[in-house]
Amino acid sequence: MNAPATYFEHGTAAERWARARLFFDAKEYATAARILDGLAGEVPEQLAPRLLLARAYYHSAQLSRAEQELRAILERWPVEDYAQLMLGRTLERLGRAAEARPYLRVAAAMAGDFPE
Repeated sequence: MNAPATYFEHGTAAERWARARLFFDAKEYATAARILDGLAGEVPEQLAPRLLLARAYYHSAQLSRAEQELRAILERWPVEDYAQLMLGRTLERLGRAAEARPYLRVAAAMAGDFPE
C-alpha cells in the first residue's frame, strides 16, 4: 500500500505538478488531491497548486477540506474571484446557502456580473 504514496511523492515539484494535472484531467480527483496536498505544502506562496487542490477536494466530495483550503487561499489572496466562487459553491453543497451568498455575490461583482 506504500508503493502508490511513494510514486505520488516521487520526482521534482514540476513532475508532481504535471502528474497531479494528469490525474485531475482524468477526473481522478482524489488521487490528484493526494499529490497536490504535499505540493501545496511545499510551495504555500504559489496560488495554482492550492487552487487546484481545492478544486480536487471539491470534485472528490471532500467538501470540508475544500472549504478549509479555500478559506486559506482567500486569507492570503482576498481578491481571488474564482476562490470566492468556489467557496460559495462549496458552502452551498454543504447545505449552508445563507453563508454562501456573500461569497457568490463578491465573485459575481468581481466578474462584472451585476444584477439589473
